[in-house]
Amino acid sequence: MAAAAAAVRGAKQSLRAELKQRLQAMSAEERLRQSRLLTQKVIAHSQYQKSRRISIFLSMQDEIETEEIIKDIFQQGKTCFIPQYQFQSNHMEMVKLASPEEISLLPKTSWNIHQPAEGEVREEALSTGRTFTESHASESTLVMKLSFFGVVLYSTKYTGRTAKALIYNGAFDLNGGLDLIFMPGLGFDKHGNRLGRGKGYYDSYLKRCLQQQEVKPYTMALAFKEQICHQVPVDEHDMKVDEVLYEDPSTS
Repeated sequence: MAAAAAAVRGAKQSLRAELKQRLQAMSAEERLRQSRLLTQKVIAHSQYQKSRRISIFLSMQDEIETEEIIKDIFQQGKTCFIPQYQFQSNHMEMVKLASPEEISLLPKTSWNIHQPAEGEVREEALSTGRTFTESHASESTLVMKLSFFGVVLYSTKYTGRTAKALIYNGAFDLNGGLDLIFMPGLGFDKHGNRLGRGKGYYDSYLKRCLQQQEVKPYTMALAFKEQICHQVPVDEHDMKVDEVLYEDPSTS
């Protein structure tokens, strides 16, 4: 068992090194060309079009550029969430982005990507909406319960004008959680297996989504064609993605 796990770890390390070389060999023009193509594919995709609450990564240099997708999320009136990594652990939250223009104002991490500061409090995708159970018997009553693994931690009732204001002003999003998660990564195969950078942020987050959301979010990886592998080595902790989006010459 230990030998098998060590073999998988070794295969992952070897593949990561190979993929990093492939990505370093790409020109800036080719990265931009494929990024533009995938932006068009995303905007035309039925899963994207029907999703209202979307999380998306802010790109590093060796990843598909997501800037234009983020702009479209706002143009379409959807709600956008971005990663907030905790670097001392593998914990990550998806926190609300106010506007595309806000990105350049966010501090940069050691990975040279923008994200809200760790101490900054923002709306978290899994702390609103589907992590609550809501019911309102009439227009003037709103009952809120905060549950964690089926245990009610907090319950309160709003009535009259207060309830109406909360409901109609959207203070409580009755359609919360996440509908769509765009996934970064170093490598992918056509079976939906993903090779990350070894920290486990997204695998852990997807498991939390399954525990806290009634409906599983759709997961879509954005990849350069150079990142597509014949087979990605995986272990029991790795989560598959629903779809890998890339430039596929066989379908063009």
